[in-house]
Amino acid sequence: MKIGIPKEIKNNENRVGATPAGVKELVGHGHKVFVQHTAGEGSGFSDDEYKAAGAEILATIEDVYAAADMIIKVKEPISPEYGLIRKDQVVFTYFHFACDRELTDAMLRSGAVCIAYETVTDRDRRLPLLIPMSEVAGRMSVQEGARFLEKPQGGRGVLLGGVPGVSPAKVLVLGAGVVGRNAALMAAGLGADVTITDINLNTLRHCADVMPKNVKTLYSSRHNIEQELPATDLVIGSVLVPGAKAPHLVTRDMVGLMKKGSVMVDVAVDQGGCFETTHPTTHSDPVYEIDGVIQYAVANIPGAVPYTSTMALTNATLPYALRLADDGWKEACRKDPGLAEGVNVVDGKIVYKAVAEAFGLPYASLEL
Repeated sequence: MKIGIPKEIKNNENRVGATPAGVKELVGHGHKVFVQHTAGEGSGFSDDEYKAAGAEILATIEDVYAAADMIIKVKEPISPEYGLIRKDQVVFTYFHFACDRELTDAMLRSGAVCIAYETVTDRDRRLPLLIPMSEVAGRMSVQEGARFLEKPQGGRGVLLGGVPGVSPAKVLVLGAGVVGRNAALMAAGLGADVTITDINLNTLRHCADVMPKNVKTLYSSRHNIEQELPATDLVIGSVLVPGAKAPHLVTRDMVGLMKKGSVMVDVAVDQGGCFETTHPTTHSDPVYEIDGVIQYAVANIPGAVPYTSTMALTNATLPYALRLADDGWKEACRKDPGLAEGVNVVDGKIVYKAVAEAFGLPYASLEL
């Protein structure tokens, strides 16, 4: 198979779809790999490293899309890429269709096979291609939240861990999935007073068993969240409904309950955000204010640490990419029902129910 690795063109996205080591594995399986010139530079990988791994370097993004049967990338295609994607071409990346009608319509028009990292499952119903970036995003959410609590950044001037004689910051983590658990551990490690919420009592029991003593658990309800917000310095939104739009756990009126200069970080922004006030921001312009509360909603948080993120992502995606390339997407999905769950759009039809429901569009079974 001919595989293309284009350079990411989303704002401040420095990750790349595969490392040189990943390319070497694909080439070792007999596949031809085309990498766009300087595609890996932002992650610390040179063209020469890709050449040494067996890739052919192409000058432009147009060249890569034109040459490839399958595109492997990191973020969803954006408008300059829509016209480059053609019928029956496999595009393997994060899509997050349910919060982006323009992207959904463009991929339906293209006739491409769109396989979304974020809806691939494993035998335990986990999301193996979302987990590594969720781990990064969860840890970084606290790092970024702590930064914007600083007075020069517009925050209250609160040190997350406090000091002897001064109370630490209060951190509220909404959702105890991979992002939430990593955020809670990071905040706890810095010495903050952490509360983590969820609607799954078994998940909360597990957190109570394994989290440090400065992490408390709380059942997630509007009442409980409203009770926590006035005393909270940093809120981390980490709610995920696989493939679907995130629910709003903090409404517009609830933001006003928080102290001025407190910070809200919405890691669920890729799925529409779990704060009603969320709109996507970028690493170059990451925050805005609502009622004096700082809102951080960067849609590609792991892109700030591209070396770590690219290495972690390739570790997870490469086995699936090899199956798709070795067997073709249809046979690979027949063999692996979890990979089949990653298929969201095929030949102008939506084959992932949550995406169809998000826009009230027709749904077609992948089996058909």
